[in-house]
Amino acid sequence: MTNNDSRVLRAELLSFDADPGEDDAPAEGSVCHIVDGGIWIENGRIHAVDDYARLAPELPEGIEVIDHRGKLITPGFIDSHVHYVQLEIMASYGRQLLDWLNDYTFPEECRFAARAHAEALSEAFLDEMLRVGTTTAQVFCSSHPISVDAFFSASRRRDLRMLAGKVLMDRHAPDALCDDTLGGIRDTERLIGDWHGKGRLGYSLTPRFAPTSSRAQLDATGGLMRNDASLWLQTHLAENTGELDWVAALFPGSRDYLAVYEQSGLVGPRSTFAHGIHLDQAMRGRLAERGANLAFCPSSNLFLGSGLFDRLAAREMALNITYASDVGGGTDLSGLATLKAAYQVGQLRGQPLTAWQGFYGLTLGNARALSLDGHIGRLAPGMEADLVVLDPAATPLLARRTARSRSLSETLFALMMLGDDRSVAETWAGGRLQHRRAA
Repeated sequence: MTNNDSRVLRAELLSFDADPGEDDAPAEGSVCHIVDGGIWIENGRIHAVDDYARLAPELPEGIEVIDHRGKLITPGFIDSHVHYVQLEIMASYGRQLLDWLNDYTFPEECRFAARAHAEALSEAFLDEMLRVGTTTAQVFCSSHPISVDAFFSASRRRDLRMLAGKVLMDRHAPDALCDDTLGGIRDTERLIGDWHGKGRLGYSLTPRFAPTSSRAQLDATGGLMRNDASLWLQTHLAENTGELDWVAALFPGSRDYLAVYEQSGLVGPRSTFAHGIHLDQAMRGRLAERGANLAFCPSSNLFLGSGLFDRLAAREMALNITYASDVGGGTDLSGLATLKAAYQVGQLRGQPLTAWQGFYGLTLGNARALSLDGHIGRLAPGMEADLVVLDPAATPLLARRTARSRSLSETLFALMMLGDDRSVAETWAGGRLQHRRAA
């Protein structure tokens, strides 16, 4: 790691200024691509971005120049939905959603009552995220306040921009994980006071999903949202058909699953609903009207057999889509792996994902949907210096493929299909080198 306050990274640069659209060629004005560029970093922020030949004469004498020619720098990747407390149950065999919760998730999350365990897993999780180039995530902790304290403490030490929250659930879970209805809200209020807006941290209100929260708890969560519009909210929606049936039985007065959340005031421009597979267009339209986003979690949806997300149906309604790993149901923390799975889901639906749309989604697209685009998601002056250095020749096979690329689009697509943590040469967050690939 380096603690220097000023430096320049030289490499090929890729950033987005707008949604590139669904065509094979990106929309005019949407892509900023510099073949030999420089990023001048000062005090954790981007001071200037330009062609290196134009930037070099302006640089102070003696400034450190890190030469990454042959590599590609993009904004740091953003993961809109992930459970750090499920890191050690990834790749657990053979369950769909509700059985997964009972057999794996709930027993694992009970371990986070212990401070030492929460602290160790927070550090391990952040190590893994930075290893794959993810610099920001919206994170589910467990129902234990200490799990949030541990995660935010670890993130603050590394000066990361992270969103997270304590899971709220007051029923249909083991006693060791259930909140007292109002006690969970009081714990949440304390955590908001301690962490929200501190450094680069933000608090996400986190009811796990409708079946594990009473109406009283959902209503109280909605009250917190109304009292502070700067908070985020994360939960799950319409992931599994068995889940839909359960919600209908538990909330017979609600016309559909989404209405359960609407009635408690939980749907707004900072609300992320993970999955959203089993929705109709009217429900997508209601989400879009309120500015909410759906977190597309393709590897999890495939692994748990939940279904195939209809990405173009959401875009047709101008509904924000974000891209997410959903570990531990997801099978890989890597944003590149998420895009690979998203492409495969799209192929099965006849709506393949272009590399332009994929890389936009992991960076500026996710930042915009999460209301973070004033801070991260672009390589531009004034933005926080969260960057990932990608190596198109990281493995022999990837090097063979990218050596034959005739365009940036081909190289990006090869990274989507063949890339993994080895493709991440370095990860920078807050202007600091936070991960370097081992030689």
